[in-house]
Amino acid sequence: MFLYIDPGTGSMLFTILISIFGAGFYLVRTLFVKRKFVFTGGKKVDKSKDRLPFVIYSDDKRYWNIFKPICEEFIKRGQELVYYTSSEDDPALKFNPEFIKAEYIGDGNKAFARLNVLNAAVVLSTTPSLDVFGWKRSDSVLWYVHIPHMANDITTYRMFGLDHYDAILLSGEYQKNQIRKLEALRKLPEKEIELVGIPYMDVMKERVEKAGKPAEHTRTVLLAPSWGASGILSKFGERAIDALIATGYKIIIRPHPQSFKSEKEMLDRLMAKYPDGEKVSWNRDTDNFEVLRNSDILISDFSGVIFDFTLIFDKPVIYADTSFDKSPYDAWWLDEELWTFEILPEMGLQLTEDGLSNIKELIDKCIEDPTFKAGRDKARRETWVHEGEGAVRTVDYLLAKYDSLMVVEEEKRRKEEAEYEALLAKKKKKAEKKAAKKGEKQESPAEEQTVNEDKQ
Repeated sequence: MFLYIDPGTGSMLFTILISIFGAGFYLVRTLFVKRKFVFTGGKKVDKSKDRLPFVIYSDDKRYWNIFKPICEEFIKRGQELVYYTSSEDDPALKFNPEFIKAEYIGDGNKAFARLNVLNAAVVLSTTPSLDVFGWKRSDSVLWYVHIPHMANDITTYRMFGLDHYDAILLSGEYQKNQIRKLEALRKLPEKEIELVGIPYMDVMKERVEKAGKPAEHTRTVLLAPSWGASGILSKFGERAIDALIATGYKIIIRPHPQSFKSEKEMLDRLMAKYPDGEKVSWNRDTDNFEVLRNSDILISDFSGVIFDFTLIFDKPVIYADTSFDKSPYDAWWLDEELWTFEILPEMGLQLTEDGLSNIKELIDKCIEDPTFKAGRDKARRETWVHEGEGAVRTVDYLLAKYDSLMVVEEEKRRKEEAEYEALLAKKKKKAEKKAAKKGEKQESPAEEQTVNEDKQ
């Protein structure tokens, strides 16, 4: 009994131990570099010998759809890259070992211990909060690039989520404006921003065109909320599910993957109360293509899946009034409405708590009223630039950035070599001068003896 440690305390102690290990590793690494500096006579250690040109980091396998088209474009160019993942069953691990060197590096602090000492030129990731929490910028990485996993507001990341990236690849001019406003408010240097489009949506659109229309089926409603206190399941819970069941339509519930981690107790309760059956089914497919394709309407809140569904599949949406709390997000800093909430009224109807009682009428109107298509077309223009060119433009940017970084690194190397040669020359000259003085001192007694003999 005296040795028992509850799970919460155990997790905390484990985190502390990992942090201590990481700090120790950094200390040893720093001492090693300093000793190497001394033993090489002041010559800077050349990190370029072991530097990886391109690294992708994915903190979850669900982001493989983001990275797959980019990896495929790298293969077309004959360019290798390293793919680190925090999912043991990430599809990337079996994708194309000839060009994509994929490796599972653990999750959480274990992954960060590896990433924090990474030696790479360009790192691409969807993971926010670089240099905010456990994932620190490595002093051996030249350039960090962020690519979003959603097609809407870039300010719906947790606060300071993108502050320490060097570049962001976006799909809409309004997103760029949001980033620039945040930088001005926080007095941050401007990041590089490239409008490349949305690679994964390009791929999904091609799949839609090839798949054709789904087979005839019962009218199907997909409930796919975001996670957190402002999400539908947190706000409405059983009331929303009961109201949907009462419509008599087929109901599919697809919680946000983060809900299974951050809201597990709530989901366990709801899944136990509404088990899979004829009326309700729960969907956790890694690839959401089929569930989106076979649903006639989506009910969501501020989740990015709204734009996957409406812009790719060109289907209607009902968005819930959940009184979105901006305080945890970067959006809190901006005195303006989110683009998502400005465009949604043009794309569908709002579901309020009072409106749960007539949700069937809302569903039917959204599906049958053609006026919402104009709103979907407008949203597509504003948030999906360079449609069909996302992967090509992304890889174009990454390759061009690598080339420019190598030019800078070569200039630095030449400058350091010149400084090192100058240092050696200075040391040599100093040594020669010292040797000359030493020689003069050794000759002086003999000269003195010759003078004395002449006098005699």
